[in-house]
Amino acid sequence: MLTAAATTSSLSPDVTRQALGYPSLFLLVLIGALVPVVPTGALVSSAAVVAFHQTAPFSLLLLFGTASLAAFLGDAALYWLGRRGMRSEHGSRWLEAIRSRAPEERLEQARGKLAEHGVAVLVLSRLVPAGRIPVMLACLMADWPLRRFARGNGPACLAWAVTYQVIGILGGSLFPEPWEGVLVAIALTLLVSAVPSVVRRFR
Repeated sequence: MLTAAATTSSLSPDVTRQALGYPSLFLLVLIGALVPVVPTGALVSSAAVVAFHQTAPFSLLLLFGTASLAAFLGDAALYWLGRRGMRSEHGSRWLEAIRSRAPEERLEQARGKLAEHGVAVLVLSRLVPAGRIPVMLACLMADWPLRRFARGNGPACLAWAVTYQVIGILGGSLFPEPWEGVLVAIALTLLVSAVPSVVRRFR
C-alpha cells in the first residue's frame, strides 16, 4: 500500500503538468499556424525537453500527437480562410497576412516547384524555415481544394512535429536540468530558422 501511494505521489506532478501543458501547447501551436509569427518550432522543442525529463509514460508520444494535430488543424483553417479570401472581391485580412509574409521571389519559386513536384513540395515546405507560407499561397493560387491540400499537409505536419521534437530530445539529453535543455533547444531552433535568411542575404 505504501509503495503504491509513493508511486502515485511521485507521478502526480507529471500528470498535473500534462493536464495543463498539452492543452496549452495545442492552443499555442494552433494560434501559431493561424498567425505566422509565433515560433511554434521552439515551443515544440521546449516541450520535448520537459517531456524527455518526465517520468509519466508516453509523454513524448502525447507531445507528438498534440503538436502535429494542432499544426494540421491550424494550417487547414488558415488555408480555408485563404480560399475564402481568394473568392472574395475584396479579399480578406487572412489572405493579406499570408501574402505579406511571402516575398514575390519566393512565391514564384514555390509556384514553379509546386507545378513540377506537386504534393512533395508541400510536405517539405514545413521542414524549411519560412517555407510554409509561400507554398500555401502557391496552392491557393493553383486553386487546390482544401481536401487536396489536407492530404499533403498531413504528412508535412507529422514530419515537422518529429523534427522539432528530436531537436528538443537532443537538447534534453545533454543536460540534467530541463531548463538548460530548453535554452539549448530554443537556441538550436532559432539558429535553424535564421540560416535561410543569412544565405539569402549573402546571395
